This record gives sequence, structure tokens and C-alpha cells, in this order.
Amino acid sequence: MSNLAYATAQDSVASPTPALPPQPFRIGSDEHKRAMCGVLIDIFDPYKPSILAWPTLSDETKSRLMGLPFWDVAVVTEGHASSRMQAMADTVTDPLIKDAISLNAFEEGRHKLVLRNMLNFYGIPLQPEKPYSAPGNAEWKFICTGYGECFDSFFAFGLFKMAKDSGYFPPELVDVFEPVVQEEARHIMFFVNWVAYNIANRSVLSALWFRAKCLAALGMAALERVSMAGMADEGKGDDNFVVSGGATLTVDLTPRKLVEIALAEDARRMARFNPYLLRPQIMPWLGRLALKFMPREKAS
Repeated sequence: MSNLAYATAQDSVASPTPALPPQPFRIGSDEHKRAMCGVLIDIFDPYKPSILAWPTLSDETKSRLMGLPFWDVAVVTEGHASSRMQAMADTVTDPLIKDAISLNAFEEGRHKLVLRNMLNFYGIPLQPEKPYSAPGNAEWKFICTGYGECFDSFFAFGLFKMAKDSGYFPPELVDVFEPVVQEEARHIMFFVNWVAYNIANRSVLSALWFRAKCLAALGMAALERVSMAGMADEGKGDDNFVVSGGATLTVDLTPRKLVEIALAEDARRMARFNPYLLRPQIMPWLGRLALKFMPREKAS
């Protein structure tokens, strides 16, 4: 299903009926495939960026919003992700998986529209976008984007929670972005299960080669995000906007507190999904490992 088809179908999406309790399944089975695709297809939120209600902001809050350094990168990030997802969907023959990845592409493009509409509403300048060309190796770019989102979403969960609880932005503005943040949780849930589903349904040699590609993509995503420590591209990569804004949003927040918040938010958001689906594990594992070496907060 194309992005346009999803955009047109939004008006006719009905409220979901109560679902039966999930049942166990084998990774790689048809039941697993239906469950992982259902994370995208069955929980689709038909909101329209064009009718989102942007709240009136005080001059101080608007200045904070304009001062964040990552808006251009954020828009480009979502544009690249949408292009890569759709390119991957165009290569898939399984109709259910094809629809799920197409919906993923549509939602990434919708995230871009949400950002652009917000920036236009508040008069925040944005650099002109360049065309997003389809990647030459669709599967490779899809895997790289998927692992990149696993890294970014983990910290985005924490930063979003921090911005909401601290009052850095008013609740009315934060609430507008809640569907976007939860959609990122759906995307990485689908991705890690898609990886496992592919491995389970390949021959031994093909599965080993696929695992090697995933490991290489994971390593590339990790290296790109080393910029969080000021050691790489200073957050200027085309899929790294969470890193580029992290320093701004984490003023007065210790690294330990950020990791603790991100771990709690990751667990809370992932708990909403079918308990028999695989969860993204890399960032939670790294987060728990990092906490062992971080100094504890001193009691005030």
C-alpha cells in the first residue's frame, strides 16, 4: 500500500474492536508475522498533521523552541526515513509485510509534516529541503535506519519525558507530540521482530550473511551516535537529530538521570505491545550497563 493510499484511507479508519488476549507463537511463524505487522497496522492512529491544534506560546517558550539546534536535521531525518522505508516496501513481495513497511514509511513522512507545520505556525525558519532519492540498496538502508531509530528512540523517550515533567515546554505542546513519540516505539518494535522473522526463515548460510549485515549496520549506527560525546559529527548526520539536540535539552540533567528516565520510559512504552513479541534490547542493555559505572546522585 502506498503512502497516498494511507493518507486517503485515514478518514475511513474505524475504532479498533476489543482484541482477544495474545497467544504464544514461534518466532518466524505466520502468527509471529501477523503480530509484528499488527503493531503497525492494527494500532494505526489516523491523526492529520494539518488539523493539529498548536497552543499559543509565551515569548519565553517560543524563544526556547527557536533556540533548539536540530529542527532542520529533524525534518531531513524523517524525510530520509520515509524515503528509505518506502523503497524497502517496494521490494517486498509478502503483502502483509509490504503493507506494514509502507505504513511505516507513511508515518515517517507524517512526522516530517508535523514538524514542518509546527515550525511554520511558530514562524521558525527552515532550510529548503532537497529531494529524497530512493537508496540503491533498499534493504541495507532499511536495516541501517532501523538500528538508528533503536538508538535515537531510547533517548527520545527519556528527553520527551524530561521535557514534559520539567515544564521546559508547556504540557499542551508536549501532548501534541505524544502520538509521534509512540509511533517511534511501534516502529522499532516492528523492526526488531522483522529482523528476527527474516533470520528464522532463511537458510543457515543466508541467515549468517543477514546477521553479518545487521551487525555491520548496528555498528555504523552506534558510531554515528558517538557524537553524543562530542567525538563524531556533532549531531549533523542526516539521521541523528536526537543526538544533536540532546545537549540543549539535558542542561541541569545528569547523564545518570537521563539513562534512568530513558530506561523507565522504554519499559513503559514497550509494555503496551503483545508480550510475546521481541523487544529492542540493545539500548536497554547498554543503559543498564552504563549505570553500573555512573556515580549515584548525592542525597540533598
